[in-house]
Amino acid sequence: MKKRQLMATFGIMALAAGLTACSSGGSPSGDGKAATVDPKSATGTVTVWLMDDAQKNWPDLVQRVNDEFAAKYPNVTLKLAYQGWAEKVGKLDRALAEGNAPDVVELGNTETMKYVLSGALAPVERSTFDNSDAWIKALANTCTYQDKLWCVPYYAGARVAIYNSAAFQAATGSADFPKTEDELRTALDRVADKNKADKSYSALYLPGPYWYAAMSYVSAYGGAIARFDSAGNWHGTLSDPKSQQGLNHFVDLVRKYNKGDLAVNEQNQFESMARGHAGAFYGNGYEASSVTAPVTGDPTLKDAVRLATMPGPGGKPLPTFIGGSDLAVTAKSPSAALATDWVRMLTSAKSQQALADKDILPNNLTQLNPLKSKPATAAAANAVPDAWFTPLAPGWGAIEKQKILPDMLTAILKGGKPVDQAAKEADAAIDQLINKQS
Repeated sequence: MKKRQLMATFGIMALAAGLTACSSGGSPSGDGKAATVDPKSATGTVTVWLMDDAQKNWPDLVQRVNDEFAAKYPNVTLKLAYQGWAEKVGKLDRALAEGNAPDVVELGNTETMKYVLSGALAPVERSTFDNSDAWIKALANTCTYQDKLWCVPYYAGARVAIYNSAAFQAATGSADFPKTEDELRTALDRVADKNKADKSYSALYLPGPYWYAAMSYVSAYGGAIARFDSAGNWHGTLSDPKSQQGLNHFVDLVRKYNKGDLAVNEQNQFESMARGHAGAFYGNGYEASSVTAPVTGDPTLKDAVRLATMPGPGGKPLPTFIGGSDLAVTAKSPSAALATDWVRMLTSAKSQQALADKDILPNNLTQLNPLKSKPATAAAANAVPDAWFTPLAPGWGAIEKQKILPDMLTAILKGGKPVDQAAKEADAAIDQLINKQS
């Protein structure tokens, strides 16, 4: 813990100089509060990096925010660039090292701790953002370190069961998704039998390296990827008995129901259903739209594809990973206050409602609550309060980057390595990285 505190202290010192220069030509004040000067006299440039999810799914919202920003700050130049998840972290690391980082960057919520500890992010004042008192706790926690807020929750994500109700109707006599896992297994067996002529048909398409799903089963048994001990260190706990129960449960489901290549990850899992080769899969709610999209999927499945809560072990819903993104202002931004105001606009109540209207989970419970009764979002919205998250550890980014969890699962499912051995080796690899700043 002392090591982490020192890192954070260094980060706070390092970003102080950047904040002192954030107001030029009449910019708003650097503390995130409104300045007394006329915003129309502000000058400078604000560079924003958003992930390409926004470009694909809510470009109209981004354009409205950009227009709002331009109207408020007519003499400020806004530069927007969309990034892909595969290359964003490496690109951002290089930009930070070279001193040309964007002013605003979207971070997956598992990425934030790395940049907080390295001093790469500027602190922001929570009370200046809409609905901040109702932010989803798990999502806000990904931005919080030592009682300071280092980024702003953007949107949430929760995984759900996505299924072809017509396939279930034909095989089981019911278009409803089962409420318990025992009932689900019975239904999946019937769906598999109904489609046995298709050797590539997966009643449940559950990719082997899909660690988010695997860790949901680990969580269901009370296990965890890693735990923080009394000595102030994180250590891997995948080889603990409860974690192994969850891993074995996941492996059993994959081996029984996934008839595809067990080494293929979940990035395009929707394609299996879109091509008629899957009865169900476990994914983010927005993946359902990809199944039925004109280009990526099959529009004729529109009325058949539905969402439901994924049942887990013990008669309870499967715990879901709290996914989503955060927005951060970089520490050395010369336009930090302007950048913060742009973030404020994209996370305003009006903007969050625009996301909710597109069935994207907003960053706060106030605007999330109506989605709990909406068919398209109910499964995900109701899963958010009990969600789990990855360890808030300094080395988590390196663990993801080195693909320790996917590689462990692939070794089990494709390499035939026993679960206990693979888990023990994964713990050792985690222990090498998790307490070090990545």
